[in-house]
Amino acid sequence: MGKHLKKLLLIYPFIYSTIFFANAQQYQVSLLTCDPGDQLYSAFGHSAIRIWNKETNQNWVYNYGTFDFNTPFFYLKFTQRTLDYMLSVTTYERFLMEYNYFQRNVREQVLDLSPEQIAKLIEFLDNNYLPENRFYRYDFFYDNCATRIRDVMEQVLGEQLDWNEDLLAEQKTFRNLIDEYVYPLPWADFGIDLALGSVIDIDAKEREKQFLPDYMEAAFDRAVIVGDGPSRKLVKEKLEVLNFPPRESKMDLLNPYVLWWIFAIAVVVLTFVGYKKKRLYKGFDVGFFAALGLLGLVIVSLWFFTFHSQTKLNWNVLWALPTNLILAFALLGNQVKPWVRKYLLAAMTLTNVALLVWIFGIQSFHPSIVPVLLVILLRTNFLYYNMDRFGWEKKA
Repeated sequence: MGKHLKKLLLIYPFIYSTIFFANAQQYQVSLLTCDPGDQLYSAFGHSAIRIWNKETNQNWVYNYGTFDFNTPFFYLKFTQRTLDYMLSVTTYERFLMEYNYFQRNVREQVLDLSPEQIAKLIEFLDNNYLPENRFYRYDFFYDNCATRIRDVMEQVLGEQLDWNEDLLAEQKTFRNLIDEYVYPLPWADFGIDLALGSVIDIDAKEREKQFLPDYMEAAFDRAVIVGDGPSRKLVKEKLEVLNFPPRESKMDLLNPYVLWWIFAIAVVVLTFVGYKKKRLYKGFDVGFFAALGLLGLVIVSLWFFTFHSQTKLNWNVLWALPTNLILAFALLGNQVKPWVRKYLLAAMTLTNVALLVWIFGIQSFHPSIVPVLLVILLRTNFLYYNMDRFGWEKKA
């Protein structure tokens, strides 16, 4: 009896794999790529894997881009990058409902996988969907809904997958890649450039560009399968699942480019009038430097107190100094404290350093901050040279 059981155990994996591979022939595997939406969370598009059993018509979509809104301290965890995303599974019809409702195009690339590769892919996804495996720590550039699919394909196909990278592709930094998508959302573009540091001002490799669904779609188009008989394209068929007329992109007049220049012109007028009337109008400076200080605190918090790798080395802090809050409180008094003039000189200097950081390509700042930097230079100079003459007393 023991010998028969031993023989059965030896041949069982072969029998199981034969049946599994045979059943895999009835499956169709596709990459779904969804166009960007109008909101920041959807501005970069989306990717998912479709598994369709053509005999039973079971039609599933594996989606690595989901998270639980009911997570305790959701927004705090999202800000600190301690929020876990997860792999979810839904029906193909339900998946398309959202994109149909928001009129976002969806394209499908049917993959030319062998039955063995399909079986291995389904097995990998089902194992990944187990409760103990489905959660992962999201990273926008390096571990998101698109890169997870890329990693799955590399895990399943191994050395048989050749991305066939375009050696003549244009070099783009991670910030350049983001700008392509957030340009229609000027305030989101402004906020992203304030929050993300110089670490994203490096060229992205072709494989790294796949954090964006459109670029991964293009990579799948180029990819080939080798070492499995004659080399063949990874994608054997491309389909338009949802296709809507293009929508007009309208730029809001109250965008940072317009608003900050209006603000700067108003400050120039205020400063000119103050010079003529020998008044400092320091109430403006209290509010202005307090706002810069609060912004600086946010930048420092994102740099040092979160797990986001993209918010490190953010040299916006050179002009948005957290210590400006201290200056704002000092300006409330009627006497000039000895350190204030030295601080104003330091703030002027660091703002000029920030411009050099931008000019020499160490970090790319949002273009709309130019008038803000001019205001900082104008008001620090004005206070530095005139606060003694225009009514403040010196404090020993």
